[in-house]
Amino acid sequence: MQTDPGPPDSRRRRTLCVVAGALVAAPAAFAQTASAWIVALAAAAALAVAVLRRPFGAGSAVRAAGLVAAVSLAVDAGYPGPRGVVLLWLPFEFAALLVLIARVVRLAPARQAALVGSALTLAVTVLPLRFALQPPGPALGPAVVGVATAVFPAAGAVGVGLYLRALDDRRARAVRRARREQRLEVARDLHDFVAHEVTGILLEVQAAQLGPYDEREVGELLVRLEAAGLRALDSMDHTLRTLREPDGGSGGAGDAPVDVQVDTQVDVPGDVPGVAVAEPPPTRTRGLADLPELLERFLAAGPVDGGLDLAPGLAGTASPAIEDAAYRIVLEALTNVRRHAPDTGWLAVEVVRGEGPALRVTVTDGGRRAGSGRLGGPGPRRDGGGGTGLAALGERVEALGGRLEAGPYGGGWRVRGELPLRRGRGRGRGRGRQRSGRG
Repeated sequence: MQTDPGPPDSRRRRTLCVVAGALVAAPAAFAQTASAWIVALAAAAALAVAVLRRPFGAGSAVRAAGLVAAVSLAVDAGYPGPRGVVLLWLPFEFAALLVLIARVVRLAPARQAALVGSALTLAVTVLPLRFALQPPGPALGPAVVGVATAVFPAAGAVGVGLYLRALDDRRARAVRRARREQRLEVARDLHDFVAHEVTGILLEVQAAQLGPYDEREVGELLVRLEAAGLRALDSMDHTLRTLREPDGGSGGAGDAPVDVQVDTQVDVPGDVPGVAVAEPPPTRTRGLADLPELLERFLAAGPVDGGLDLAPGLAGTASPAIEDAAYRIVLEALTNVRRHAPDTGWLAVEVVRGEGPALRVTVTDGGRRAGSGRLGGPGPRRDGGGGTGLAALGERVEALGGRLEAGPYGGGWRVRGELPLRRGRGRGRGRGRQRSGRG
């Protein structure tokens, strides 16, 4: 049974380890005393473990480093001499122990890093005693100087390991934060656009159950349902394309994204007389110029008196991120009207230039009609959950330097957001406030 020799880098390191160990230990064959093999093998073992770069998250690697420290301390305690033999191998062992200190402190789990790192630091600190306390006579002065001198490189190795460990932790936190933000962004897109269209489809179906419709009305209803479904699929397709984009645009073979595609082509069995089939809308960034179409689609789904007050010349004056956030404010407000007050009598959307200069977006509805049980919406009024809805929208607006407020207004509900026309550097000119009730 053949075994995998491992990746080329591992094989090269093992070869280098064998060669380095042999070169370090070879001079012991020419020494006049057998005790030379003790210090030679201790230095070769330390060098071998230092050269074999392995992730110290593995327990075996940490134990190997601890064994090196134990061997070094044992040789310090039991080496019989002579003094001169030590000088040939001491620099190699000293350097290898410093490398092991930095690597263990950086990569080992916290408890193991403390224990094994302390043992290695002690081994480095007392290593000069192996030379100073040997015959022909112990030299106390050189021993003290050697130990005091060894403390500084040992402390430096610990500091390097701690610094690299902090960098690794910071990098890992940044990666986790980036992944979490990506997941939240996908969740927001699905909530803002897909949930809006699905809610509209649901209410259209509920409305169709209330009374008889002639053939043309049924055809128009089916076209609206198809268009809403295509827009929902288009939004999901846009989200998936964003996830498929390689980081940095390197274009390398290893960065090729997985091909995930949502089929937005819907086959409609048969043609409805007098009704045109809607084409799938293109994927694009939403802005103020898209608000009239959005409100028109909303008003077409139900008997609601509504209007849009969009200041002339305002569209296109803000950055794409600001206009997209303004569109999302209106979209979220309309979605909440469909869910919580689908039978409201009136609706008003106002987008004007405020002080600052700022972009002020206000959506107000008249609330549910008194005593009406018609089209109760998907459940009672409730807070948004799952990190989406008004809470997540408030975070988005706040990150752009604006603020978002939502709460009861008169007999209905009002959502108001302010966004800077010139995006600031800070986070939040004011904290968004969202009252419980709609999400």
